[in-house]
Amino acid sequence: MLWTWAEKQFIFFPEPEVASTPAHAGLRYEDVYLTASDGVNLHGWFLPAPHDSSGPETQTWLWFHGNGGNLGTRVGQLERAHRLLGVHQFIFDYRGYGNSEGSPSERGTYLDARAALHYIRQRPDLDSGRIVYFGHSLGAAVAVELAVSHPPAGLALIAPFSSIRDMAKLALPLPFAGWVVRNHYNSVSLIPGVHAPLLILHGEMDDIVPHSQGLKLFEAANQPKRFVTLPDASHNNAHHVAADVMALALLEFRDGLAAGNLFPATPH
Repeated sequence: MLWTWAEKQFIFFPEPEVASTPAHAGLRYEDVYLTASDGVNLHGWFLPAPHDSSGPETQTWLWFHGNGGNLGTRVGQLERAHRLLGVHQFIFDYRGYGNSEGSPSERGTYLDARAALHYIRQRPDLDSGRIVYFGHSLGAAVAVELAVSHPPAGLALIAPFSSIRDMAKLALPLPFAGWVVRNHYNSVSLIPGVHAPLLILHGEMDDIVPHSQGLKLFEAANQPKRFVTLPDASHNNAHHVAADVMALALLEFRDGLAAGNLFPATPH
């Protein structure tokens, strides 16, 4: 029991107070409340695309944030994506984060992801065939798991780890470390079951999830796929340190999905 508690502290770092909203960045948004299949109530935001780019072919990017903070700590990222990509965005807090009820767990994040996807799919103003999953770190693992059973139009991952077992080996360099974890988030085993265009972006100097783990995930994935190294970037600063490289990769991914003309799968 003590080990299970300690493991959760290693994986999940929720913040209960949502201190900022898209309104602080001058963005239109809707507060959304939804319920997971096990009855847990969740909170999210829907941000419509800018007026000048909104139309029947507009993509919806479903965000899966990392293991710390909550929606409020992603407002700056949402604003940059709004200006850059011109797509609809939906972001939600996992259970135990922000205004979402409950306590976080691996199974819980998977249920929460399904509730978020269901919400998008039932909106009559959105094209359910143009949903892109956009996951960072822990959120990348949640997005991969969802993509196996609910294929998206595209899957974009930033700083993904290969599995919690691999992360545990880094945190606890002991012979048994990888075998005692109860949470799996085993993306490297799941991703061969994903059949959607894939983009992975990973900081060259990532000090939390090594660049090599992103490559390991990439190598296990199906085509079409692309791996982009973010020069000099660590785990949480890529949108500042490698902003131009990241922006170009995301724009090319968005446009490639829209045109059906995707990238060659060459790591660089």
